[in-house]
Amino acid sequence: MSAPKKLFIKTYGCQMNVYDSERMAEALGGEGYVETKSPDDADMILLNTCHIREKAAEKVYSELGRFKGLKAEKPDLKIGVAGCVAQAEGQEIMRRQPLVDLVVGPQSYHRLPEMEAKAREGEKVLDTDFPEEDKFEKLKNRPKAKRGPTAFLTVQEGCDKFCAFCVVPYTRGAEVSRPADRILREAQDLVERGVREITLLGQNVNAYHGAGANGDMTLAQLIWELDKVDGLERIRFTTSHPNDMQDDLIEAHGTCAKLMPYLHLPVQAGSDKILKRMNRAHTAESYLRLIERIRVARPDILISGDFIVGFPEETEADFQATLDLVEEVKYGTAYSFKYSTRPGTPAAERPQVDPAEADDRLQRLQALLTKQQREVQDSMVGRDVTVLFEKAGRFPGQMVGKSDYLHAVHVADCDRAIGDLARVRILSSGANSLAGALID
Repeated sequence: MSAPKKLFIKTYGCQMNVYDSERMAEALGGEGYVETKSPDDADMILLNTCHIREKAAEKVYSELGRFKGLKAEKPDLKIGVAGCVAQAEGQEIMRRQPLVDLVVGPQSYHRLPEMEAKAREGEKVLDTDFPEEDKFEKLKNRPKAKRGPTAFLTVQEGCDKFCAFCVVPYTRGAEVSRPADRILREAQDLVERGVREITLLGQNVNAYHGAGANGDMTLAQLIWELDKVDGLERIRFTTSHPNDMQDDLIEAHGTCAKLMPYLHLPVQAGSDKILKRMNRAHTAESYLRLIERIRVARPDILISGDFIVGFPEETEADFQATLDLVEEVKYGTAYSFKYSTRPGTPAAERPQVDPAEADDRLQRLQALLTKQQREVQDSMVGRDVTVLFEKAGRFPGQMVGKSDYLHAVHVADCDRAIGDLARVRILSSGANSLAGALID
């Protein structure tokens, strides 16, 4: 029997890319590939790219350049570019880097086996279409390995919001939601393979409207169906838009025991002027009132957010409005970035904020967010939480897992196994994690 071919995948960016990389590995697994952690012994290298950050394409070209020597040593090595940069750049990737054998967009990775076969025959293969067929359904019979205790599950892709800074509508397409029965089938499969916590993914996940038995379902209705899956103990979802936070989803946070008390709800800015320029279609006040309603439903919920500073035309007063909003919300964690232009988006054509000023604002915002994150983390000391253990720690007898609130928790003298859930009393708070002890 011939030795298996080896596949190296490097994943950039969001959780959805992590999920997509897993599906690509499964698709090529059916063609005899096994994953390797090193590109040096790979028969195929795939870069699953993200277009969110500044100069994302240039970073991909730089990464590809590092493989020139390897390709010279191994002429049969096949190199592919997948994901959002592949969708945006298309033929330009092959023109600039002739060593690339295939380019596949995020909606077409189920076609990888056919593309790989053509590449093996010496063809250059490009597929960045938005096909009508369900890529997830095409992969349902692929080989599947045992899983760890947590997993991502894509339920929705694309976005119709067209925020002025975002490339997602152009690289992932319009909003599409998967039928509920297919999601439930995949969730059941994940549980049978060892998963106990599932994070539902979507570029705009709370706009989910997949077909159900009695018409389209909301995200909350889907969560309640997942709540019935035996062996599934925890449910999370990301990323949400404030305008799609419906009443039944707010209510579910207070009534569904499996839905964890953590919500990532990006606001992006605290200035109504900037929000309007961003085409966010919500105001700072409407966002704050929404947070109030969510906390009424689930008082202990940890709120996470996203922020962009230095957006075109942002003044110091606009930035101060963002700081004021952060002070009022008190985030448990947040992600903040300096605005960077994405070619083809409306904001890229507008007058830009001085980079030094934007840097200063980012540092000030991050200082406040870090302070809040530490305060929330420190407030967990003395509390009892449930921890899902995911791996062994650095020290003998230590286990590491995530709390209900998504905090990393280290437990010493722990006799629990990976995948176990246990009650833990938090004893101390570190820089980015908590330490606790099992409660008998």
